[in-house]
Amino acid sequence: MIDRTTFEQSGFAVVPDVLTAAEVDTLLVAHAALEASQSSGRHAGIRNLLQESPTVAVIASSSAVIPLVATLLGDGAFRVRALFFDKTPDANWKVPWHQDLAIAVRERVDTEDFTGWSVKDEVPHVHPPAAILARMVTVRLHLDDCWAENGPLRVLPGSHRHGRLDQEAITRCRSEAAEVVCTISRGGALVMRPLLLHASSAATHPAHRRVLHLEYAAEPLPGALRWANDPG
Repeated sequence: MIDRTTFEQSGFAVVPDVLTAAEVDTLLVAHAALEASQSSGRHAGIRNLLQESPTVAVIASSSAVIPLVATLLGDGAFRVRALFFDKTPDANWKVPWHQDLAIAVRERVDTEDFTGWSVKDEVPHVHPPAAILARMVTVRLHLDDCWAENGPLRVLPGSHRHGRLDQEAITRCRSEAAEVVCTISRGGALVMRPLLLHASSAATHPAHRRVLHLEYAAEPLPGALRWANDPG
């Protein structure tokens, strides 16, 4: 289980053995089926999984995952977005230091302090105020062993406590905090705040690095805005 005090200080926790081998195998079957249904060139990432995959929807609300989230957000936490990522020899990308700033919503409703509207795979996305992101949690479930050679996530502990960061602030955080490389075994999870600075390098020995990325919140959006997967 996650120690909440430590988590709030660092912004992340690595939790082993969240999923059983059977649950991982079930997700891999679902991933393969979704890959087969996607158009060419999109295999590295698949969005909108709560709508497209009943298997993912069940895992996202399962007794394996929800207790991790409830420890940090309370019993009212609910899933808001799910994505698959995979690094392979044909999709061996690197990601610079950044924060996860976008959320998925049901429809565009122009709202004060919500900026950067976009549409990704037909779903509206927007950058909410940092206070909303600070009250969210991401769970990255690893479906393969992820070691130093296949592009694991690197994080800067404590960087989530500084709100939304511009490039100058990101550079300053990098000089002030030592990065942590999050190596994780199959079935384990990286739990993190979206505002935590994170990056990943291209794999030096490319192999599958399949991750189910789940996002959770515990409160409605303001006004007429609704989460894309609003339970209400």
